[in-house]
Amino acid sequence: MQIVDAQIHLWGSGMPSNLSHRQVTTFTPEEAIGLMDEGGVAAAVIHPPGWDPGSDDMATAAVLNYPGRFAIMGATPLDDPESRERIATWRDTPGMLGLRYNFLNKPARQMLHDGELEWLWTAAEEAGVPIATLAEDSLDVLGRVAERHPGLRLTIDHLGGRGGTTPLKDDASMTHMPTLLALAKLPNVAVKATGAPGYSSEAYPFPIMHTYLQKIYDAFGPNRMFWGTDISKMPCSWGDCVTMFTEELPWLNKGELNLIMGDALCAWWGWDRNGGISK
Repeated sequence: MQIVDAQIHLWGSGMPSNLSHRQVTTFTPEEAIGLMDEGGVAAAVIHPPGWDPGSDDMATAAVLNYPGRFAIMGATPLDDPESRERIATWRDTPGMLGLRYNFLNKPARQMLHDGELEWLWTAAEEAGVPIATLAEDSLDVLGRVAERHPGLRLTIDHLGGRGGTTPLKDDASMTHMPTLLALAKLPNVAVKATGAPGYSSEAYPFPIMHTYLQKIYDAFGPNRMFWGTDISKMPCSWGDCVTMFTEELPWLNKGELNLIMGDALCAWWGWDRNGGISK
């Protein structure tokens, strides 16, 4: 089984602006590799954080220095007219799988709701560039985007929730679930099951989250459900995040686990860990 984490952040300077992340000035590729090896994680997709202006360069260096261990979901500014032209060649950057945007706050959220990002969806669909989104209160809007652009592969982050930007826990953090599950009818929408322990007030194995994971599995299936951690804000180790799925969810068989723990993500985002990025 190849275990591939769908989302981590790495940085070399600055404190995380999201206080749910560990408040340290660095979390480097070298540190991550050590912890990944300890937890049995083969590879991870880096989402360069905005609080470190050097995080893009760090991610690219990680891809080159650790072949097959890292890939990237990057971003090009939504308010920069030149971004439209960049998308056509976006995946030419070493290790670059696609784009990732946070639509929880203005101005990005307003641009999404006002329909100002049609150029983004069109360009990404034409270029075969997947897009991941953090957008709990805009899931219905993203559903309409997916309907208009059936060739665009959209991924909803963090079980569709806010991913640590709210103090809500347990059932209170999952009130969006009906809206998320409604998106399963759209075959070009997938879900990152990232950061599940962070939504729980319980101790390992965070049993209240199992119900919501099973709901996502029942709706989206193992080909559109991707394990991951966002490890720098988890209340447990990488190993615990792994075994929460591989040992504590008896309704998943071995073939389904292979998909959820890495194979499905690599297929959805076009990552051949031995051969690079597939177009």
